[in-house]
Amino acid sequence: MLRFSKKRVSVSVILDRRRVKVSGLYPVKIEVVFDRKQKYFPTGVDLSEQEWSEMDSRRRHSSRIAEIEENFSRVRNEVADMLEKGPFSFRILEVRLGRSSKFNVNRALKVMMDKCRADGRVNSFYRCRSTLKNLENFSGTDIAFSDVNAAWLERCEKFWRSEGKSGTTVEIYMKTLKVVFNQARREGYIKETPFGRENGYVIPRGSARKLALTKEQIRKIIEYHGPEKLELYRDLWLFSYLCNGINFRDMLFLRYGNLIDGEIRFIRSKTEHAYKDRKIIYAVFVPEMKNIISRWGNPDDGSPDTLLFKFAEGLKNEFDAAMLVRKVISQCNQALKEIARDIGIPAFTTYSARHSFATVMQRSGAALPYISECLGHSSLSMTEAYLAGFGPEERLRNSALLTDFK
Repeated sequence: MLRFSKKRVSVSVILDRRRVKVSGLYPVKIEVVFDRKQKYFPTGVDLSEQEWSEMDSRRRHSSRIAEIEENFSRVRNEVADMLEKGPFSFRILEVRLGRSSKFNVNRALKVMMDKCRADGRVNSFYRCRSTLKNLENFSGTDIAFSDVNAAWLERCEKFWRSEGKSGTTVEIYMKTLKVVFNQARREGYIKETPFGRENGYVIPRGSARKLALTKEQIRKIIEYHGPEKLELYRDLWLFSYLCNGINFRDMLFLRYGNLIDGEIRFIRSKTEHAYKDRKIIYAVFVPEMKNIISRWGNPDDGSPDTLLFKFAEGLKNEFDAAMLVRKVISQCNQALKEIARDIGIPAFTTYSARHSFATVMQRSGAALPYISECLGHSSLSMTEAYLAGFGPEERLRNSALLTDFK
C-alpha cells in the first residue's frame, strides 16, 4: 500500500467506498490527513472491490496502477517539500496541485492591489489593476499558478503585442506578474516561478522612445493660437517644459511655498521615499512661467500653502489626487494631439516636455551633470536615456568638418 507520513501529515491511497458509480466501480483517491482533518484528491482511476484487493499483484492492471502511483508521488512530493520549507497547509497544497479556485493568479493580483491601496501606493495599485485586466483579456478570470509556464508567458506576450501594446507596457505587466509569482513562492504556494533565464522566460525590455521636440517645433507650440481650452493645455505643457521637465503630478501640486528667491524648488514625488537624502530640484521661475500662472493659476494671497494651479483643490486623499492627475494628463494629451495637427508637427504628449527639456539643454551646450541635476536623476546613465541624440541638422553640420581643412 502506498503511504507516506511525516510531522503529523500522512498521505495514502484509498478506495473511496462512500458512493459507488453507475459502472459499479469506486474512485481511487489520495487521502491527506493533518491534525485529524482529511482532504481527498482524485487520481482519475476507478476500481472494483476485487481489483482493489488485487492491486498489489500489479499484473492485470499495471497501467492504472502506474497512474495511481504517479498521482500519489505528486501529492507526496508536494507535502514533503512544504514540510521541508515550512508548516503544512491544506490551502497551499490545493493551490500547488491546481485544485483551488479560491487562490489563483487573479486572486493574488487582487490581494496585491488591496495592499497597495492600503499602503497608499497609488501607481502600484494602477499597475496591478492594468496587469490584471489585460491578463484576464488573454486567459480569463481563473488562471491557476500551475497553468503558467514559459510557453504560456510567451503566448501572453504575443497576444498583448498583437493588441498594440508597446514593449514598455509589456515589460511593466510582466514585471508585475513576476512579483506575484515571487510572493507566491515565498509563501509556499509554488516551488518555482516560470520567470528567469533558467526557467525559460525572460521579460523583454521596452525600447526607450525618443520623445524630444526640436526648438523649431517648440517655437511653433509657443506661437500657437486657438480655442481657450487648447491654449490652457498648451500652457501646462510649456510650464512643464520650462520647469526642468517637471511631471504633471508634481506640477499640479506646486504651491507658492515652492517659490524661493526666484526659483521653484521641489522634490519629485516619484523619488521622495527612494533615497535617504531627498534631492531638491531647482528651476528658474522665468517670465513665461509667471505669465502662465497669471493666466490660469491662483493669485498669490501670501499663503505658502496656496496652489499655483487650480486643479488640485479640495482633494480628500491620494487616490483622488491620482485620479485627478490621470484625468488632466488624458485631457492634455488629447489637446496636444489637436495642436500638433494644427501646426503641422508630429504628435507629442505631456511626457515629451521632460525629454525636450533635456535634449534642448544638451544641444545648447549644457553639461550632462547639470542636465542630470535639473532632472533629479541619480545617475548620468539615466539622464542619457532621455536625450534624443542629434538631429539631421547637427549631423549635416558636423559631417562638413571631415573635409574642412582650413
